[in-house]
Order: sequence, then structure tokens, then C-alpha cells
Amino acid sequence: MPVTMASSSGSPNILGSPEVLCRLLQLLSTCLAFSLVASVDAHVGFSGDWCMFAWCFCFAVTIIIIVVELGGLQSRFPLFWRNFPIIYAYYATLFCFSASIIYPTTYVQFLGHGRTRGHAIAATVFSCIACVAYATEVVSTRAQPGKITGYMATVPGQLKVVETVVAGIIFAFISDPYLYKYKPALEWCVAVYAICFILAVVAILMNLFNFTNALPIPFPSFLSGLALLSVLFYASAMVLWPLYQFHERYGGVPERRRDSLCSISPVHYVCAWDRRLAVAILTAINLLAYVADLVYSAHPVSV
Repeated sequence: MPVTMASSSGSPNILGSPEVLCRLLQLLSTCLAFSLVASVDAHVGFSGDWCMFAWCFCFAVTIIIIVVELGGLQSRFPLFWRNFPIIYAYYATLFCFSASIIYPTTYVQFLGHGRTRGHAIAATVFSCIACVAYATEVVSTRAQPGKITGYMATVPGQLKVVETVVAGIIFAFISDPYLYKYKPALEWCVAVYAICFILAVVAILMNLFNFTNALPIPFPSFLSGLALLSVLFYASAMVLWPLYQFHERYGGVPERRRDSLCSISPVHYVCAWDRRLAVAILTAINLLAYVADLVYSAHPVSV
């Protein structure tokens, strides 16, 4: 699936275009989100760190895109720039969406009234604005015929973005090894998350850099096999993770109140039982995404 590159050059006239104005809103809102949080150091714990990463990453990449497009430098990246902004917009939408949910539910609600809470609430609002701005770019780009080409114009391509972002959030929740260490079944689940994440990233990069013809088999067949393998792997994790985390017979803790760590954890800290539950839910979400990916990939990819 070749990726075509339309020539374009920077021009002062595009400064007032809706696309650039949308990107400036993205830039401003993400900048304010992480600046407000950083100014009062309101990002203790892994959930706060994830949200700070999401806002800072989106801010940095948005700056790069604005500079490249205003400077007319797209022709210097002929292989992948055509689809790069929309792929990034998909990721940024999901990053900001996750931050807009995780930050208030795991951090803001436990803060006492005062300056820190006010800054945290304002950051959440700007995170929501950024999410809407990125989602607006995705919708407007998809509405333009021929704007997105190749695999990323298909449903499986967009599902790959969802799969990698959900896996990234899973990695954040299992950042402490005690959640799975010394239990081979749980270590297998972690391996599943990592393997499927890497394979999804490889599929995206092969499309981004137009390496789809480098395989000895047709790329759609490769994607179908990839989706089937991921479904089987995630199905095993969907069974093993809850079984070994919540069933007493296998050393799990069936109820939150019976987890001693949850009663002594700081108020803004997501305790072990909550992390286990979050991973189980995210595993189910990604399994559904991979099943949908398999169904769509079973049909020839035509764009």
C-alpha cells in the first residue's frame, strides 16, 4: 500500500486556517494542563506521572507538527508525513482522554480544598479541552476524501492505535512488579501485554514507513495472523489475570476491603487491588478491540 506525498510549502496564509487554529488550541491546553500541575507538584504516584507524560508528550509533538507544517518542511519526510499527523492525533486524543479520566478519579477527588486542588481541577478541564481539540482534528481529517491513505484509513488501522494506548495504560498500572512476580501465570499475562503491544507497534510503523511490501506474505494476511494471535493471547490473559488476582484458591484477594494495602495507602495512591481490577477491565477492553480487529482484518484491506 504505497503512501503518496502531496507537495506543500509553508505560507503565512495557513496561520488562520481552522487546522492550525485547532493545533494552537491543542498546544495551549496541553501546556496549561501540565504547567498547572507542575506548579503545585500535584502529580505524585504513577497515575499522576502518566497524566504528566500524556500532556507533555502531546505538547512536544504538536509543536513539532506546527513547526514542520508552517515551515513547509513536509517534503523532507516523504515516506511517512502524509499519515503521521492523523496517527498522532488518534494517539493524542486517547492520551488526553485517559488523562482526563485517570487524573480526577485517582488524584483530584482526594485532594483537600485549596490552591493545589484548584490547579488540579483546572488542569483536568484543560485536558478535556485538549481531548476535544484532538478529536476534532481526527473527525475533520477523516471527513476529507483522500486525506488519510493506506492502512490507517481502515478500521483495523485505527484499532491498532486503541490497542497500543490501552496496553500503555496497562503497563502504567502494572509498573510495580509485586503485582505479578513469582506467579508464572501472571508473568505470562505481562508477556502477553508486551508481545501484543510490540507487534501492534511494528504493524503501525511498517505502514508509516511504507515497508508493507517487505514481507514474504501479503500484508493483509500478516495483519489477519497478527490479530488472531493477539486474540488468543489476550483470551488467555483474560482468564488467568482475574483468576490469579481475585480467586483465593490461587492466592488472589476477592474483595477490596480484604486487601490490607488499600487501608494504609495514601489517599492519592491507587492501591494494589484497584490496580488489579483496572488491569482486568483494560484486558477485556483490549480483547474486544483485537476481536474487532480480527473480524475487519479477515476482509481484504482496500483504501
